[in-house]
Amino acid sequence: MLDPVLSHWLEAEAEALDLGHSDPQHVLSQLAAANVLRVGISPQQGGTGGNLADAVEVLASVASHSLASAFVFWGQRAFIEYVLHSPNSGLRECLLPDLLSGQLAGATGLSNAMKFLSGIESLQVRARAQANGWSLNGRLHWVTNLRKSGFVVAAAIECEAGGAPFVLAIPDGLPGLARTDDLQLMGLQSSNTAALDFQEVQVAEEWLLHDDAKVFLPAVRPAFLGLQCGLAIGLARRSLQEARNHLHGPGSALLEVLHEQQEQLESHVGALKTGLLDGRFLADPGALFRIRIALAEATASAVQFELQASGGKAYLSAHGSAFARRWRESAFVPIVTPSLVQLRAELLRQARACA
Repeated sequence: MLDPVLSHWLEAEAEALDLGHSDPQHVLSQLAAANVLRVGISPQQGGTGGNLADAVEVLASVASHSLASAFVFWGQRAFIEYVLHSPNSGLRECLLPDLLSGQLAGATGLSNAMKFLSGIESLQVRARAQANGWSLNGRLHWVTNLRKSGFVVAAAIECEAGGAPFVLAIPDGLPGLARTDDLQLMGLQSSNTAALDFQEVQVAEEWLLHDDAKVFLPAVRPAFLGLQCGLAIGLARRSLQEARNHLHGPGSALLEVLHEQQEQLESHVGALKTGLLDGRFLADPGALFRIRIALAEATASAVQFELQASGGKAYLSAHGSAFARRWRESAFVPIVTPSLVQLRAELLRQARACA
């Protein structure tokens, strides 16, 4: 269960966070104060213990109240996973305490890189080697959790001179690094989502997360996608719970449908947790892709079911504003990178390669 203070804040601020009427600066602070960022991390590293499946559950609980807040949570927690997986122990010791306390925002920045890994897109930031580091040029078009009070962003980098692409952590404030205004999204507006432009940005070697992106990205992909699945899980569970609240009496014709949807959803959740804990997604990423697709479809069905169960109330402003927000949130789940279209294309490519 979430800290009651956090649950109350998320519920009270959900609409304002979605529409951009609440200061995005507060989101990460609230999450950190409730210690949710520390779940799934060993106490020796500053966490509260547990595993990645526990972190997915906590993220899902946040998403059941506010997808905008859960999106920030995902960005921060995914970046923490990059730091934990990095062989650069000095960088980990430097960044991890401030990431866990919420003093520093971590931006994943690897959406482009995950598409690159599947051959969908080329890397968008290029590097020219210099003494003790690199000079970067390019653009990241969509990055979440770029908190204006301070952030560090992960990016996969293409070498101008050839060789293996690598992964950097890039702190804000460097000359030549420019953050755009927040993107004007349909929802999720208080998520500090913007683009980053790189123009001769000098980054020193100590900010290297990994020297080979093609080794690092597959290793962190289960956490990247698994945590992302928490967005769908939390939203689907909330819609099904709201639908139940509209159904009265054991004889309701929709109760059987509700039970079926809940069982299917939790079956997918169970498969996700099992795969995250036994490591199967490292060898078989396609299995994770299929679960991500199934959870997105379950979310769409859950929100549609909430509409059917609530009927005309969903179109009355006094009753339906929260439903309208969940409807907007559900529209985001299929398109967050990697989108369902991209995942299906990658599964088709894998099937053809095995034929």
